[in-house]
Amino acid sequence: MSTPLPSAMPTTSEADTSTFAELGLAPQILSAVTRLGFTAPTPVQARTIPALLSGRDVVGVAQTGTGKTAAFGLPLLQAVDPELAAVQVVVLTPTRELAMQVADALTSFAADMPGLQVVPVYGGAPFVPQQRALARGAQVVVGTPGRVIDHIERRTLRLEDVRFLVLDEADEMLRMGFAEDVDKVLSGTPAGRQVALFSATMPTPIRRVADKHLKDPVSVSVTRQSSTVDAVKQSFAVVPYRHKAGALARVLAVSDADAAIVFVRTREAAEEMGNALLQRGIAAAHISGDVAQSDRERIVERLRSGALDVLVATDVAARGLDVERIGLVVNLDLPREAESYVHRIGRTGRAGRTGEALTFITPAERSRLRQIERTIRVTLTEIAIPTPAEVSAHRATAMLARTAERLAAGRLEVVRQAVVEHLAANPDLDPVDVLTAVTALAVGDTGPGAASEVEDLDDAMRRAREARTDEVRGGHGAGPRRRPGTTGPSGRPRYRVSIGERDGLQPGALVGALTGEGGLTGKDVGKIDIFGSFALVDIPDGLSADVVDRLGRTRVAGRPLRIRLDTGPQASRGPSRGERTHRTHA
Repeated sequence: MSTPLPSAMPTTSEADTSTFAELGLAPQILSAVTRLGFTAPTPVQARTIPALLSGRDVVGVAQTGTGKTAAFGLPLLQAVDPELAAVQVVVLTPTRELAMQVADALTSFAADMPGLQVVPVYGGAPFVPQQRALARGAQVVVGTPGRVIDHIERRTLRLEDVRFLVLDEADEMLRMGFAEDVDKVLSGTPAGRQVALFSATMPTPIRRVADKHLKDPVSVSVTRQSSTVDAVKQSFAVVPYRHKAGALARVLAVSDADAAIVFVRTREAAEEMGNALLQRGIAAAHISGDVAQSDRERIVERLRSGALDVLVATDVAARGLDVERIGLVVNLDLPREAESYVHRIGRTGRAGRTGEALTFITPAERSRLRQIERTIRVTLTEIAIPTPAEVSAHRATAMLARTAERLAAGRLEVVRQAVVEHLAANPDLDPVDVLTAVTALAVGDTGPGAASEVEDLDDAMRRAREARTDEVRGGHGAGPRRRPGTTGPSGRPRYRVSIGERDGLQPGALVGALTGEGGLTGKDVGKIDIFGSFALVDIPDGLSADVVDRLGRTRVAGRPLRIRLDTGPQASRGPSRGERTHRTHA
């Protein structure tokens, strides 16, 4: 039994370190941190990282939003030997969502550590793929207690080489009934391993765990800085998935913010939404974890200078980003965890400034939003997406506000003469009506037209409001009730694959996979558009569920195809400026 946890453990109360370079991190970890945009460490990072690097156990009382993932994640990676193909680190989390989030973060931190593998394991997912990932020699396992125990009992996870063990959100794990599983995992690791225990509170059961399993731990106690959350006006809107691009364009059109960041979960979604905004004439760009540091710096500088108004980003890519112009944050995808939500909205409302944060949720995600609200102790206000009329009115008001400035600038004689001649030739026209029509044309309002995406979006929003009480029930990840997919310009079913030009995908290889593994013929395959990180393909007769499943496991260019019906955004699918696109008709 280890040394009992005293009532007043030694603390790291000295001044926080001002830079990550001063924390003693290895060069390959520090380079990844720098590339990800981390600047100054948070208090929990400044106090925890040196203690863990020195070999001490740590008990951290830290709430969501304090930066605790990097606080334990960076030291644990430094403790790993990438050349040893055995599990050396185990991170336990209470939920599958947090396991995936932590695994993603650790993978990004380890970008410059060749050979290091991070594997998430959790219930509700097939066992065999996790077993295979572990068999390939993963060094870091992030998982829920129940699934970790399953792997231990089936001997697909061995603990004899574990050097570092983390309990993340320990109070939540015990509240969910995982106390016995947590104890079993801790008891099965070597006596000399390090343990980092993080909990939002320190109730008696957590203190017992620390007393039993930690040796002379350093205590780190920090609270989430509330200034960021308190300085941000937070709201949400219920938007069906396939209409998020259209809804986002309307929100941006009426926003008074100088600049906005739009958060998405994946690099594919970042690229796709960035392209969709460009197609709508919005000065936008996208960044994700695989964007080169030089490109990231160039894009951020454009955002600072005003050359860009909207940045679409993943969580990892936006870490450490501080641009004064950002007055609006839009969560296009609801974050899996409250900590991610706090990090995201923290990109605005900084250094005494105010900001706004709007989160899009599908009808099925209301319960997950309520969980985030409970964690951050803030109730978000529901808003309606602006209508086309409201967008036009906002643009017209903004344009008319510039008329005095334009009149003062002069050189309007030619235009004035044209106006005078037009009114003289049409004496029945009211000058106010002429000004109204000219303003409407200037802001892009050409009047009512045929049924379009505008009407589709408005109709979908009405249906979503009417169906509030008909939400989809069930666990995380359940999708909204919506049409099964979109169609290409020709009206054919359109499918999306998760590999693209950056993966070396060529049209012939994709057609070969569809015909060879999917049982299609060449004439069954329509137009193929290949973008940077994904591709779209028209298949006139569609695909059956078993063919989709079979093709999803097929590897092309070394990556799984992961084909599915394309579900949006409902925008022109052409490539953005400067992007190469392969097209073929098989």
